[in-house]
Amino acid sequence: MGITSYAPPEFSMRFLPIWRRNFLVWKKLAVASVLGNIADPLITLVAFGYGLGSLLKSIDGIPYIYYLASGSICMSIMMAASFETLYSAFSRMHVQRTWDALLNAPLTLDDVIVAEMLWAATKSLISGIAILAVMFALGIGLHPHTLAVLPLLFVIGMTFASLGLVVNALAKGYDFFTYYFTLVLTPMIFLSGVYYPTAQLPGWLQAISRLLPLSAAVHLVRPLILGAWPVTPMRDFVILIVYCVGGFYLATIMTRRRLLK
Repeated sequence: MGITSYAPPEFSMRFLPIWRRNFLVWKKLAVASVLGNIADPLITLVAFGYGLGSLLKSIDGIPYIYYLASGSICMSIMMAASFETLYSAFSRMHVQRTWDALLNAPLTLDDVIVAEMLWAATKSLISGIAILAVMFALGIGLHPHTLAVLPLLFVIGMTFASLGLVVNALAKGYDFFTYYFTLVLTPMIFLSGVYYPTAQLPGWLQAISRLLPLSAAVHLVRPLILGAWPVTPMRDFVILIVYCVGGFYLATIMTRRRLLK
């Protein structure tokens, strides 16, 4: 490949048929897919929100179930985008050879990667909307600020989809993804203020936490769910964009080197 593997991604509207293809396949199992994506956050919300919430009434004056719900939706978007760009995208790339078939059409590998990233963000947004509906049913987030959450959820989905595609480009099999979930995503959940304020962490961990994409997502989304505006919106949004753009560029390079060498 040489230096061409490091060229910036080429964007075109040719990704749309690939995105549509993924959507049509997903639509056949849409109900089961959405239920699967909201089951874990719903169980967490009920078990911790009401169980632990009965002992821990509030955090900084916020009812604990509200605090948990406004963080867990970000965690759910992260997980939904990650699962799609890991297990599903790897199946299409390596097992089913769908990507090979697509590349026989007048498409480029960059078109496929863009479509996978945007589809994962779309799927995670659909899951996020379902979770918001559950939150509304519980009386959480019933105010105009919540409307601003929707585009943010898509950006968060793009960010973790881009990072997931990096791991996908490295994977030799499904077992490889266990390392990413165990060593990266799970620790990030506990360092990003989903369950408790990061102020409870040691100073050096707080410094790391502030640079994590999930922390930036929580800092942006939680105030909006609670009816306020984020304290540092530009900083947190820039952190998400840096991870998104950097992750996508790295994923493009690594996927080119894997499939086009």
